[in-house]
Amino acid sequence: MKSNQKVNNKKSKKGKKAKKHTARKVFLGILIIIIAFVAYFMIRVQMNGGGVSGILSTIVGTSKSEIENLEDLYVLCMGQSLNLTDTIIVVKYSPKTQQASMLSIPRDSFVGNNLNSATAFDKINARYSISAQSTIDAVNKLTGLNLKYYITIDTAALRELVDTIGGVYFDVPIKMDYDDPYQDLFIHLEPGYQLLNGAQAEGVVRFRHNNNGTSYSDDYGDNDLGRMKTQREFIKTVISQTMKASNITKINELMNIAKERLETNLSWDVIKKYIPALVEFNIDNLRSDALPGDAGYYNQVALFIVDKTKTKEVVNDLFLKASEENNEQGTGGNEVQVGTTEVTKKPSQITIEILNGSGSTTKLNTAVTQLQNQGYKIASKGSTNVVESTVIIDRKNNSNDARNAVKSLLCTGTVKTGEDNKNVDFTIILGQDY
Repeated sequence: MKSNQKVNNKKSKKGKKAKKHTARKVFLGILIIIIAFVAYFMIRVQMNGGGVSGILSTIVGTSKSEIENLEDLYVLCMGQSLNLTDTIIVVKYSPKTQQASMLSIPRDSFVGNNLNSATAFDKINARYSISAQSTIDAVNKLTGLNLKYYITIDTAALRELVDTIGGVYFDVPIKMDYDDPYQDLFIHLEPGYQLLNGAQAEGVVRFRHNNNGTSYSDDYGDNDLGRMKTQREFIKTVISQTMKASNITKINELMNIAKERLETNLSWDVIKKYIPALVEFNIDNLRSDALPGDAGYYNQVALFIVDKTKTKEVVNDLFLKASEENNEQGTGGNEVQVGTTEVTKKPSQITIEILNGSGSTTKLNTAVTQLQNQGYKIASKGSTNVVESTVIIDRKNNSNDARNAVKSLLCTGTVKTGEDNKNVDFTIILGQDY
């Protein structure tokens, strides 16, 4: 019996040693895999430029070269509630120069045909009830741009985003006291710098006036003008605080919120490529303004009448010319640039020939009208073989500002240098991407 017990004890000890040895092998194997994965990840991070941007590039599955070749992004951003869009903002982001612009469109902007018979449906915020494309078309008509992409965010998405990043510190401009049980909207905030949760952030961007009718000061911008200014300031703050390094571990969570909550016609494969570039964005490089015009009552409907002449100036300043940082003298497109011999011509001094490679006569006519409305001279128009991408051929060695202005107006196109043509400054081959 004792002999058998000794044998069993020896077998038990051997079994325990074998299990321990196996466990060590498994642990060692897992450790090697983890080390290899971390090493590979860090190599990829360095290949993608290192730092926070390199980490994000690796996480979202893009590369440094892809980021460096990103084109300017033009998009219409809309805040949606009850099938209306009280927030309508045109955004341009240039990853190569790390510049961005925002233009607020007043929700009451008149987009109808006859002021004397105007209804509430003639306001631009009602266009979303038809479709997002209907809103884009109306904005393009007002601004002269050629926007194709949109992003719509609802109030639930805003609340979730703010709560996910731990709230947003924001300087609330005035005391806000408003209740709307129909919209389940209750805003009660004191003025000053404070941490806002998701529900409070929604209140700030939707606030227009208090229960007693008081609103922002005239200097700040009363009612809708004040709300648009607050919205632009809030967006700046959200971008700045969302792109902090401390939120890098939440990138997948934030992207999931975006996928589930945002409505967009942009591919997510395209969107995620811009995220690593955005983390390097300096909020001081963001310029913003609102569509100019005057508010009034027409046919007993509150409307905002856009000033077409001033709108051209604002659109040119925000989207079609270089920022002051890239053009130290702020030439406005008319003066000799300091340190160079380049002269940026006015649109009225630039002659263009346009060849239709889009396969659509409608697109050709739209492009011609768009360029003419901005002041460009159309020397000739014709047809060519259908091409996928728009090409802008500079035939007179024009300034960077002039080339950028044409491309930005079309919201698409690759700029190339071509042989001199005494008759035109640019040849535009309109592609299917227009």
